[in-house]
Amino acid sequence: MKKAAIALTTLVVLLCAQIGTAFADTVLDKTVNELIGTKYKTAGATTSGFDCSGFTMYVFNEIGIELPHQSKSQAQKGNSVDKSDLRPGDLIFFNTDGKGISHVGIYLGNDEFIHSASDDGVVKNKLSEKYYKARYVSARRVIWDDLYDQLMQEAK
Repeated sequence: MKKAAIALTTLVVLLCAQIGTAFADTVLDKTVNELIGTKYKTAGATTSGFDCSGFTMYVFNEIGIELPHQSKSQAQKGNSVDKSDLRPGDLIFFNTDGKGISHVGIYLGNDEFIHSASDDGVVKNKLSEKYYKARYVSARRVIWDDLYDQLMQEAK
C-alpha cells in the first residue's frame, strides 16, 4: 500500500509539472496579461489608460516594434494575413463605426484576442463572438519569424 501511495504521488507530481509547462505563459502572454483591466482612455497610450491603437502601439513598443498611433495606419504595416492563418501576435482590424477600419487588437491564438474596448478597457474576447465576427476586416503580421520564436518562448 505504501509503494502504491508513493507511486501515485510521484505520478501526480509529474503530471502537474507537465500541465504547468503546457499552460505556461509565453513572453507575449506575459506582456499583454499584465495590462488586462487597464482603463480605456481616448488617445491613451500609457498604462494610465489606452485607446485601441494606443494599446497595440504600447505592447509592440515593449517588444521592440514601432507602430503609429492609429488603427488605420497600423493596418498598413507588415504583411496581410488570411484569417485562417492567424498566429499569436498578429494585429487584427475591425470596422466598428461603419466607415472602415476603426478598431485594432492583438490575436492570441485559439480564437482569442486582446484589445482596449471603449466600455471595458483592456480585455480578451473571442473572434467568433457575434459582434466581432460581423465587424472583422483584416489582419497584419508585423512580428517576423525570428522575433516570433522568442516571443513564443516560456516567460521567466
